[in-house]
Amino acid sequence: MASSSIRLIAGLGNPGLQYAQTRHNAGFWFVDSIAQRYAGCFRADSKFHGETCRVRVAGQECWLLKPGTFMNRSGQSLSSLASYYKIPVQQILVVHDELDLPAGSIRLKQGGGHGGHNGLRDIISATGERDFWRLRVGIGHPGDSRQVVDYVLGRPSRDDETAIREALSRAEDLLPEIIDGAFQKVMNQLHGPA
Repeated sequence: MASSSIRLIAGLGNPGLQYAQTRHNAGFWFVDSIAQRYAGCFRADSKFHGETCRVRVAGQECWLLKPGTFMNRSGQSLSSLASYYKIPVQQILVVHDELDLPAGSIRLKQGGGHGGHNGLRDIISATGERDFWRLRVGIGHPGDSRQVVDYVLGRPSRDDETAIREALSRAEDLLPEIIDGAFQKVMNQLHGPA
């Protein structure tokens, strides 16, 4: 069903080499990997305040976006591209790090609050909508809320990074189904035992 297909995948993260390997950039890791797999190339696009790439997956065109605005202004980039191409929020997938899931787990869901995630908070604020799809990439929790900022802006351990990248790879393998809107099938596969 075309109406439920995904036309924009926004990976959240912070621009700049110093953030490239941090937990907070798991969304960037995902869209970078997709671009590589589908022979796409990110280009800076000032109109959309970030880097964009267009790929064809399972016969459908899809935009990939890496906001260049820093995490807490992600909505500016996403909303400008979505409104320019008239992409409704139900056809947007936002890929972000998730403290409430252990490293190596990954969840697909539609709608909900921001759960304290500044990228999601800004997207909800900029679009006025909560109904976009989210791919929640587990990064684990430091155990103390006062350590969260340093934790998300730090590098994961080697084991955690391996687990996170394996989870992203599992989701990437299901990209044709995600783009096609077969969300229940994807959830069944991603949320079951790894």
